[in-house]
Amino acid sequence: MEKVQTIKKYCKQFNLTAIAQYFDEMLLVAETSKTSYLDYFHALLEKEAQVREQKNLERRVKAAKLPLNHNLDTFDYTAENGVTKTQLSQLRELNWIDQIYNIVLMGPSGTGKTYIAAGLCNQAVVKGYKAYFRTMDDVVNLLKNKDISLLAKTDYARLLKANLIVIDDIMMFPIDKQTAIGLFNFINQLFEKTAFIITTNKSPKEWAQMLDDEVLATALLDRLLYRCQSINLNGTSYRMKNRKTIF
Repeated sequence: MEKVQTIKKYCKQFNLTAIAQYFDEMLLVAETSKTSYLDYFHALLEKEAQVREQKNLERRVKAAKLPLNHNLDTFDYTAENGVTKTQLSQLRELNWIDQIYNIVLMGPSGTGKTYIAAGLCNQAVVKGYKAYFRTMDDVVNLLKNKDISLLAKTDYARLLKANLIVIDDIMMFPIDKQTAIGLFNFINQLFEKTAFIITTNKSPKEWAQMLDDEVLATALLDRLLYRCQSINLNGTSYRMKNRKTIF
């Protein structure tokens, strides 16, 4: 038993926390099944790798800040909202991230823009990409606070290294000139380095009104639409169609 405790101590010293945690359990299995030394050692390292991979995934999912509903496996293709099963299947392959293509999901509220964007972002995280989901409000606050808040500065630096960034509900509300310039600089800095998914209920023409600057809106759209797949979603709002009542 003294050797077992010493082994666990070494595991903690070398940060092999999973081996330390499952050592007793796996030792019992090995002794019962008369596992070879090589197979036992392999099983220990495999467990350590599995636990580390799961913890790493959990950290990346947390950093992505996904909304609650983001499982594309439950997508309702009977809704006929403008995206086909073939199109969504192709998007889920994520080749467009490596090719640094952007996706713009346009349409009225409730047609699945956020759900699809979050689902693709989640799939990217699971596949090992640095992918993050942020609302327009999140991005605006980040741009305003990155020079005065350590938390915002850290998140901003994280986004600058992203493979994929979702900006949800962009141009939902008008933004001031300084923030608009900050948004342009942010996207321009990542131009042809990072793939974007943009969701919006505004047409490109309306972006100029939201920014109160046609030149800036044109420059912003020029970068987002350069390598881009635009998908127009339509139909009845899913939330209104399936709205809940007290009774």
